[in-house]
Amino acid sequence: MTNPLHRRALLAVATAALSATVLACGAMPAAASPATGAGGRVQLLYVREAGCPYCREWDLKIGTIYHKTPEARRAPLREIEKRDVAAAGLRLARPVRYTPTFVLLLDGAELGRIEGYPGEDFFWGRLDRLLEQLPADVTP
Repeated sequence: MTNPLHRRALLAVATAALSATVLACGAMPAAASPATGAGGRVQLLYVREAGCPYCREWDLKIGTIYHKTPEARRAPLREIEKRDVAAAGLRLARPVRYTPTFVLLLDGAELGRIEGYPGEDFFWGRLDRLLEQLPADVTP
């Protein structure tokens, strides 16, 4: 893994190239109410499925370190099986179709998502863009 500054510089270049792909994947923010006031509860929902090879790769490369990152302090990870999403009482913009899917939640409402996992750089770049959408007064 590269150091965080080098990784972010690479991500700036890669993000421009991946923008069209990301938009096609539906990673645009949902029409959720961003004005929930101070103390809004933030989570990164990790929707996984048994036997998913991309979930397994994410678990090995990022899942083992995510809890140690600044991103985890802003958006703690919550894992859930795909089959349990409907019963979780979340306000999602649309159903989860692919695994892994990472949904940024504020008070249980979707702000945006990352569908799929084509690698570390893609994940960290998209996550940074999602976290930029959080209101400044929101804490985990």
